[in-house]
Amino acid sequence: MSREDVALSADQYTSKALTRALDVLECFSDESTALSLKEMRSRFGAPESSLYRTLTTLVLRGYLVQGADGAYRICPRVLYGKVRELAELLRNVARSHLEMLSARFDETASLSYLFEDRIQVVDTVETLHSMRLTNRPGRLLPPHCSSMGKSITAFQSPEKINRMLEVYGLVRRTPRTITERAALLAEFARIRNQGYAVDREEATEGGICVGAPICCEGKPVVAALSLSLPLVRFNAELEEAIVSAVTSTASAIASKQ
Repeated sequence: MSREDVALSADQYTSKALTRALDVLECFSDESTALSLKEMRSRFGAPESSLYRTLTTLVLRGYLVQGADGAYRICPRVLYGKVRELAELLRNVARSHLEMLSARFDETASLSYLFEDRIQVVDTVETLHSMRLTNRPGRLLPPHCSSMGKSITAFQSPEKINRMLEVYGLVRRTPRTITERAALLAEFARIRNQGYAVDREEATEGGICVGAPICCEGKPVVAALSLSLPLVRFNAELEEAIVSAVTSTASAIASKQ
């Protein structure tokens, strides 16, 4: 049986209504988080009446929500799945870069991603040193004192920054943790200006971590990477080299998005 015959055979058993519903869900992206009926009609070229029935069904079944402005948005449970998929795609792209960064300094390299208001580690390449800083995938990061947490939080809108800080709380993890909001906002401004963040024993005593946001042009910042090491192996000369390597690695990953 030829490929064309297989395609024709499969087409006999597909549901046009279900296909249209899936097409609707897949048309939402980072750049198009809200779409009107008119906008979707222009994309699909389907009759407005049938498209409206599809949208109404998806709203009633809880896959879409319709705002007061009439625009449709993906509901949180579907959106979370899409975000997970994007995080996995980024992890696959970043993995070799993390391995090279870790091997260069023989220290722990990590990748994190923003899920709604929480920042979570999605990948880690650990050093083999007996004394090392670890970052288990799945770990939630504080937005105010970890280098990756600060790297991502600093580039959010003021409203989202406030929400993220409220969700986690300005918990004092060590004597060096910044817990005053004004001082933290000033720290975020420095991070936006210099393009990287440093956790100097703010999250863990005896640990240093340099992180950088993964900034893709025209897209919100939702990811960051870092290199972590014990304070005993850290010095000013090494800091300069790590900052350069971490920021250039973040740029290299962003260029592939």
